[in-house]
Amino acid sequence: MEFVKRKTSFFDSLHGIDQQLLFAVLAILSIGLVMIYSASISHADFKYNDNLFYLKRHLIFLLLGIAVAFIFLITPSWVWCKLGTPIFIVSILLLIAVLFAPKINGSRRWISLGFINLQAAEVAKFAVIIFLAGYLQRHQQKLKESWKSVFSPLFVIALVVLLLFKQPDYGSMVIISTTVFCMLFIVGVPLWQFGMISIFSISGLAYIAVMEPYRIERLNSFLNPWSDPRDTGYQVTNSLMAFGEGEWFGVGLGNSVQKLHYLPEAHTDFIFSIYAEEFGLIGVTVMILLYVILIHRILHVARRAMRSRAWFCTYSCIGIAIILALQSFINIAVTSGLLPTKGITLPFISYGGSSLLVCIGMISLVLRISSEVDVVGKTIKRVSRVKAEN
Repeated sequence: MEFVKRKTSFFDSLHGIDQQLLFAVLAILSIGLVMIYSASISHADFKYNDNLFYLKRHLIFLLLGIAVAFIFLITPSWVWCKLGTPIFIVSILLLIAVLFAPKINGSRRWISLGFINLQAAEVAKFAVIIFLAGYLQRHQQKLKESWKSVFSPLFVIALVVLLLFKQPDYGSMVIISTTVFCMLFIVGVPLWQFGMISIFSISGLAYIAVMEPYRIERLNSFLNPWSDPRDTGYQVTNSLMAFGEGEWFGVGLGNSVQKLHYLPEAHTDFIFSIYAEEFGLIGVTVMILLYVILIHRILHVARRAMRSRAWFCTYSCIGIAIILALQSFINIAVTSGLLPTKGITLPFISYGGSSLLVCIGMISLVLRISSEVDVVGKTIKRVSRVKAEN
């Protein structure tokens, strides 16, 4: 079924939202705000002579995030379903435009908009989710009967993966590809088709992983980072030392040593290492539990939407849960030496305007869906009660 197309005020949209999900998001955002200041203070003072530089920018991004959340909360989910294809086309144009941008750290991933550098890959993640969710809703039955219905969206999404490869952004390629496969599997694509797609894609990603010398170097440094701790294994070894220094309870907020120009990207990709150093194993456990609650509540909203037969909402929530779970897992695994370095940010924690705004937008969409599901559920109960009385 499709949710009722009605105008909704901001305060109306707050009724029925998943409070546990909202709590988890606000808790993670609060930790992120504190850690941005703690992890960036030394670098900000050295580079900009202002130890509050990154904190100020992060606060501005949070204010923009409130505006984004407002837009998503007052916009009915059916609007996003109809906008799925246009937003997907815009994301492709952004990915093409970024190829003409200047290189930063050996890759082209950002489009300068003055105050903020827009990372096109972050927009593409959201675009792929709502585009595919809309497609799955429209062709749900055909996907189980015709192989053409399965492969048609894949050819289009493959263009996104190809453009990410040209940047290059291998981490985003893996996240988007895995999310698409999981969504297709959940919708009930025949196993033989799913198996063919998986084998082909995994083979392609494996080839890409070893075709460039710097990627082989990353794999070697991952397998044995201590063999060259001053060069290829520098980031990983310093990250592991940060984890070791944290022990059970951490060295205390603001007392990290690794953030003092030892660990590169301390306030972005490796901010979790600084968090582990300052808050220890106990703090790490709390952080992981918050992410588990976050993902669990998103899937809970997806299940409620499925019971209401709101398929776009169901698939959107599942896609968002997969992307946030993958990003969180990969970032934590990289910082703890369980995966090779990928350049993946930690959702809601790492410094970066594009990632923060997109993550807030995705969560706000889930909160909007939870509100709509609540309205539908109450309507069904009311109708059932009236029928029972008659």
